[in-house]
Amino acid sequence: MIPQPPQRPGPGTERQSWLERRREKVRAEVERNRRGEYTVPTWVLALALALIVGAWLALIALA
Repeated sequence: MIPQPPQRPGPGTERQSWLERRREKVRAEVERNRRGEYTVPTWVLALALALIVGAWLALIALA
């Protein structure tokens, strides 16, 4: 059996560039946020918790 050379994608199936994929992701995120599906990233929640606990401990230690 003779191996077939890789086929080129036909019209309309060419790969999107990195920039186009990024724009599409951002556009989808903006649409989700406008529908009210916004969620706070976990790292932001963890940072807020760490700041609150740190401030509380500093208040106790310095009082």
